[in-house]
Amino acid sequence: MLSTAQQAHTSVRDLFRRGLVIPAHPLALTEGRKLDERRQRALTRYYLEAGAGGLAVGVHTTQFAIHGTDLLSPVLELAARTAGEYEREVVLVAGATGPTRQAVAEAELARSLGYHMVLLSPYRELDEDALVERARAVGEVLPVIGFYLQPAVGGRPLSREFWTRLAAIDSVAGIKVAPFDRYRTLDVLHGVVRAGRAGDVALYTGNDDHILADLITPHRVVVDGREVQVEFVGGLLGQWAVWVRRAVELLEEAKLARAGGDDASIRRLLTLDGHLTDANAAIFDSANAFHGCIPGIHEVLRRQGLLAGRWCLDPAEDLSPGQLAEIDRVCAAYPWLRDDDFVTAGLDRWLS
Repeated sequence: MLSTAQQAHTSVRDLFRRGLVIPAHPLALTEGRKLDERRQRALTRYYLEAGAGGLAVGVHTTQFAIHGTDLLSPVLELAARTAGEYEREVVLVAGATGPTRQAVAEAELARSLGYHMVLLSPYRELDEDALVERARAVGEVLPVIGFYLQPAVGGRPLSREFWTRLAAIDSVAGIKVAPFDRYRTLDVLHGVVRAGRAGDVALYTGNDDHILADLITPHRVVVDGREVQVEFVGGLLGQWAVWVRRAVELLEEAKLARAGGDDASIRRLLTLDGHLTDANAAIFDSANAFHGCIPGIHEVLRRQGLLAGRWCLDPAEDLSPGQLAEIDRVCAAYPWLRDDDFVTAGLDRWLS
């Protein structure tokens, strides 16, 4: 018979496998660049009341600079404690970075705080063999979510063979696929199928330039003469750190379309995919190699009243020239992507 802890772990993994909206949680700072606990807590409450099924904390959107500092533990702890206010299961994902020893230590910290999984960021100083062994070591602490991070924000190209080897590790529960590249996205899908773990390793889109198209596409991968269907079940995204109520609705629409929706619903979602990609280009600052992506997220949250400003840990990290006007443009052009009324209705309660 499974213990209570084992049963809880199984239910969380099943929930994760079914597909969720998992926002990549930003870092709320004061003007003095200290942790703003009140607004950090408000962000978590917003995400969960909007219907997000999980939270990813300590990841790129939370600013990788918190790793190796005394900020990591309180940021992880605050999100877990706030999630505990809600009487439902929330999948808690902690970001881990660095070489093997650091990544394992961060996974141990996350486990001590009640986290369920680790999103393991790539580390450029290790070759693919060492990255596989690092994932195996972290997986002895908590289930691992692999992460194909685009090179523009710290990632690196990884081979199809790497993804086959990674997916074959039993402790790998999922992969966040975020290379912003269709060829490399297919490498991950083929790797999961070659490892014989299609349907077991949950695929989450992190391709902010292709979100809805990823979510509605039933990929049919042919390996060794076998055709295997593999799908993206949810999203773990920086783009879903904003307008989350709408993101939850869009994921449900995408699931219905993927399961056999009519042509009109699929065409509508593909149209919205273009709108969402255009909005993401402004918020993530694609025109300037994503330099302003975190300040862009902060600016949207600031306009809604969730953040007091768009401050980052690095004083030099701010919007790029012209980015503010682009955010103005997409906010005006695509009101159906926003959830301003939902935020306005809950803001005072979340800030209390």
